[in-house]
Amino acid sequence: MELKIEISKIPLKNEKLEALVVFVAEGTDVAGSGLRDLPDELKKQLSTSLKLRVFNGKKGSSQHFVSGYAKIPQMLAIGVGKKDELDAETLRRAAGKAGKMLSALKANTVGFVLTSFLQKTTETDAGQILVEGLTLGAYEFNAYKKQENNISSTKFIKIHCCDPEKHTSLKTLKNGKILADGTNMARTLGNTPANDLKPKDLAEEAKKIAKQYKMECTVLEEKDMKKLGMGMLLGVSRGSREPAKLIVLEYSHQKAKQTVAFVGKGVTFDSGGISLKPGKNMDEMKFDMCGAAAVLGAMKVIGQVNPKLNVVAVIPTTENLPGGDAQRPGDIVTAHNGKRVEILNTDAEGRLILGDALSYVVKEFKPDAVVDLATLTGACVTALGHLTTGAITNNDDLMEQVRKAGINSGDRVWQLPSFPEYGEAIKGKYADLQNIGVGDSGTIIGGMFLEHFIDGTPWVHLDIAGTSWNVKHIGYHPNSGATGVGVRLLAELVQNWKTLK
Repeated sequence: MELKIEISKIPLKNEKLEALVVFVAEGTDVAGSGLRDLPDELKKQLSTSLKLRVFNGKKGSSQHFVSGYAKIPQMLAIGVGKKDELDAETLRRAAGKAGKMLSALKANTVGFVLTSFLQKTTETDAGQILVEGLTLGAYEFNAYKKQENNISSTKFIKIHCCDPEKHTSLKTLKNGKILADGTNMARTLGNTPANDLKPKDLAEEAKKIAKQYKMECTVLEEKDMKKLGMGMLLGVSRGSREPAKLIVLEYSHQKAKQTVAFVGKGVTFDSGGISLKPGKNMDEMKFDMCGAAAVLGAMKVIGQVNPKLNVVAVIPTTENLPGGDAQRPGDIVTAHNGKRVEILNTDAEGRLILGDALSYVVKEFKPDAVVDLATLTGACVTALGHLTTGAITNNDDLMEQVRKAGINSGDRVWQLPSFPEYGEAIKGKYADLQNIGVGDSGTIIGGMFLEHFIDGTPWVHLDIAGTSWNVKHIGYHPNSGATGVGVRLLAELVQNWKTLK
């Protein structure tokens, strides 16, 4: 479903729409939620529902009204919870709930009311937040479903911001849509099955972004990786007939004072390799490229919002399969930075391909900071569940910027410890390093492994294994499938970047 954003400054009584979305706080009347200027017919219906407590404005609640009012025949009321607890994320989730209900309204022009009540609840423009939430909530992945009567699967709905108090602008509203569209692109990449999304397809997506937004794109082939000594990435790729790629996407700004690198894990299907995964839920291993999807989605956003920062995106992408030439447990490979790594488990492949990518970007581009995103460890799901991304860092200032970006975007992160003693578990028996520890603290160990390849550069590792797909209880996320986690966090980070000393 594609949304087209419009804005109107005329009084609500003069609006003509097929449906109207209003946001109502718990325990308030119509006026208390800033809706005193609703047309009388709609106001009466909503007031009656609130008085009878049929609808109460609690978080997650909603009521659909068929109004009988000719100018606006339908109204959808969405609860936002208690006034004193209202913030940007609550608004985003409420709008996401409304977005999921848009198709059921069977309306082509849907308005929402932007009030001073909503605007006061957030430092970010409330209109932008609501458009972002609506667009995220309206996302559907139907590319492989047959459409009835050969009707196009793409439906366009006009979203009409009713702003009689003149709080926002069309440009600001469109910023919300840009963020959501980048996230939705990442969702679609994640949801696409591995037979239709191979390393070469991720490379093509990067090239499209580069062409559209005037960026530089370079795709390194396996012969290039061999010359560069990327033995870890090439080792993972050996079991697949599909060649690995190393994608480099560069955004530059003439007023930039610093450079940030984003590195995203792009394993387009992860069987575990010779250390084969159990068959149950292996279909979900198409999501093992969600770090790469997040980086591509973020670059799509960055190309439109133009932050005053240089950004280098690097995506190592491959399949991890148990072919006849596949890497074996016990093999020893040489990383891009010259370290020797003993492979004890071929299913700990993400850290291998990321290690070579991190070493490459640090050496070739000398960024001031690096953030990597990866569906790295099941241990992160055990530790933090599906609602919070795990973080490992070597720099508190960078970590604080990432943490704040997570709060503001809704992509929340939680820092895990990285005391040097954890690193003892990955000292190799026959090589410099081994790719797994002894079984505990798996998320931390995975992060500590990556730290060997950043050469002291300020760095944050984000383990998105739990937050990348099938996340429940967040209004703007799909009920199943990829979430696009990380896109809005990275966009928020670069737009509010504070120079690292």
